[in-house]
Amino acid sequence: MRAYSTVAKNQMDMPGRPRLTGAVRFAQVTLQGFRNLPLAEVELAGRRTFLGGANAQGKTNFLEALGYVTALRSFRGAETRALIGLGQPQAGLAFGLEHEVFGASRVTITLTTEGREVQWEQGKVTRLADFIGRFPTVAFSSHDNQFLRGAPALRRRWLDLTLAAMAPAYLTALQRYTRAVAERNMLLKQGGRDLGAIEAFEHELATHAVALVAARTAGVAALGELFHTAHARLVPEDESAGLVYAPDTGAGTAEEHAALQAKNRPRDTLLKSTERGPHRDDVDLLLNGRPARQFASEGQQRCLVIALRLAQAAYFKAQGGITPVLLCDDVLGELDPSRRARFWEMLDPAAAGQVIATGTTLPEGDGWQLLRVENGRIRS
Repeated sequence: MRAYSTVAKNQMDMPGRPRLTGAVRFAQVTLQGFRNLPLAEVELAGRRTFLGGANAQGKTNFLEALGYVTALRSFRGAETRALIGLGQPQAGLAFGLEHEVFGASRVTITLTTEGREVQWEQGKVTRLADFIGRFPTVAFSSHDNQFLRGAPALRRRWLDLTLAAMAPAYLTALQRYTRAVAERNMLLKQGGRDLGAIEAFEHELATHAVALVAARTAGVAALGELFHTAHARLVPEDESAGLVYAPDTGAGTAEEHAALQAKNRPRDTLLKSTERGPHRDDVDLLLNGRPARQFASEGQQRCLVIALRLAQAAYFKAQGGITPVLLCDDVLGELDPSRRARFWEMLDPAAAGQVIATGTTLPEGDGWQLLRVENGRIRS
């Protein structure tokens, strides 16, 4: 399989991420020892593939493997060791991808209890920032309602992954901020006696906190517009959706962030933890101007999280120029027929790119490649 072009490689080596145009598509997938899939070798034809079968057969696991290629993380939040099949020493994932900039690419990933190794064409991937977001996917999960109802950490994780996939500088700031908080917490657990070291880490985390808050403010504003538009196309009723960034503090400058940490130091020392900062931020979903987690019905909540995923896909395309692959894991069970029809209409292959879906009943429309999943085996 040929390597990506010299032009594309030179673009990768530039300090900033270039704006690309086109789409990405999975052409071949080989999985070995991944979850309950002992060996799966699948050719994906066209731009619409549907995996049918009863529950607990491996459909979601297949989509989880495909989604892993975007950020080298499970969209279900699973740790690496949980992805390795029971009794297996490791799991292997190999993808043949078609990319309108990099051309035909092959990505192989080996998962072990010690970590992962990623090979892309001729080289080993050593920095996540060089790889994350190159092959964007967006996963629609039947468990996405937990995003709305669950803890703020779920929503922060989604926001961080979305922004980092399009901006390596954001990932760098997030990693450095997280390390500074961890170092400060370690000193707090030791009683906070090394005041000079604590102050140094407070200034370090304050610098990166400013970058995170600024990027999140701009990112949520852009995502909010796309979210509102996607939701309006999805629902037949007169409903209005909104997305609001809820920072944990009102500090705007590095000095203000550092001063806040100094002020909170006595309490943090007692709790042995840094209690304020961007690692406590949240994102609120609104329906008709009110908190959706409190006032939205089950069906309304499902539409909101689907619209949020559609907004994420539109954001990837707007920021990176690449249409992501949509991974739809049995997401329409709680929607009425009208909303289901609107959803499939929005996923017109000409506009949405490749769609890989799962479920127990066939989707709307024609042109689907149909695969059957049974006991971890995938066949036509």
